Amino acid sequence: MAMANKLYEYLSFDRAHVELLEEDNMKGGKDLCMKGIFIQGDVRNQNQRVYPVREIAKAVNSITEKLKTGQSVMGELDHPEELSINLDRVSHVITEMWMDGADGYGKLKIVPTPMGNIVKTLLQSGVRLGVSSRGSGNVGDDGAVSDFEIITVDIVAQPSAPNAYPRTIYESLYNMKGGSSIINGVARQALTEAAAQKQLVKDLQRFIKELKI
Repeated sequence: MAMANKLYEYLSFDRAHVELLEEDNMKGGKDLCMKGIFIQGDVRNQNQRVYPVREIAKAVNSITEKLKTGQSVMGELDHPEELSINLDRVSHVITEMWMDGADGYGKLKIVPTPMGNIVKTLLQSGVRLGVSSRGSGNVGDDGAVSDFEIITVDIVAQPSAPNAYPRTIYESLYNMKGGSSIINGVARQALTEAAAQKQLVKDLQRFIKELKI
């Protein structure tokens, strides 16, 4: 049996028809959510792969069953090299998935982790982010995907051209001048100190101006 491939499928803000939502939470505040298409079926995507509707439906059902049993389906800011979830990079949790026609739709909630705070600030500053499914499966000679096993859906930067790998926001931020101090400062203080949160916004707005997407 052939070894399953790692499968990453990118959908830009526009292709995913992303909606940004603010919803009341139990703590009296607002949660920021993204809602839209998470994975498309029966179309040849920019990676020349086709996901039959039955594979999409199976993936959606897999996520739904996990949610029904109380499991948390976490996603990251951009894709890691591996399929496992890295807790230090989690930016959101998937709260719903459902089928609509041939496509798998979903909703995710941004969580107040260091990576989640970066996503929230980018979105509130007008940066258009997309989504990308992460999983494994077999790809036939005709590009048809079989035995698809979805792991999660991550948040990604919008590709600037077809087949272009999205710019890695975390690495770009870390490598920019002063970027490491932003990340370290977020990890230590941004969740609890208003001053740190204000500084984070200023630093990320400067970062956004330098980001070419």
